[in-house]
Amino acid sequence: MNKNTSNCLIIFTRNPELGKGKRRLAATVGDQAALDIYKFLLDHTRSITRDLQATKQIWYSEKVHENDAWDNAVYDKYVQEGDDLGVRMKNAFQIAFKNHDHVIIIGSDMHDMSQEDLENAFQQLESHDAVIGPAQDGGYYLLGFTKKLVKGIFENKEWGTETVLEKTLNDLKNVNYITLETRNDVDYYEDIKDIPAFQQFLKHI
Repeated sequence: MNKNTSNCLIIFTRNPELGKGKRRLAATVGDQAALDIYKFLLDHTRSITRDLQATKQIWYSEKVHENDAWDNAVYDKYVQEGDDLGVRMKNAFQIAFKNHDHVIIIGSDMHDMSQEDLENAFQQLESHDAVIGPAQDGGYYLLGFTKKLVKGIFENKEWGTETVLEKTLNDLKNVNYITLETRNDVDYYEDIKDIPAFQQFLKHI
């Protein structure tokens, strides 16, 4: 058995629709530019995960799109279930842990991440119980576990606020975990205004 089959990457994504998602970004750049930026970020996420040696699961916010840009031969497709982000993530992890020892979740709005970063995160799970990638806004861009979830990791959090990272690290204090480099995810205009790759979407501002 290929040892890499013990690795599973969960990708959480929103179904890209005009006027939905990236609302904080859209407040400055407008709905169409926000949608175009999100599609650009989805393309980047595909580019850094397509060749990763792991089972790859794409979890849609609303419904599965069978014939979209996520290749059915590369990505297993699911729909997120639960009333809040924590329940949705917990559900996805529990399903992934049925068949895999090392499971990592990422979102689909990280321009500041590479395939090598993901490979490193899986490598860290060979010798750690958990791995976390802190985001500059007080959340996290990556979270992974070996064999099982840490109790309470997805409970009692105010999702989308700057308290999430601190509370999550507190949940991890009794396990052998490792922290990756802090990175910047894309939520606000300020997150992208100085990055060359995004200038094509900001000419109207």
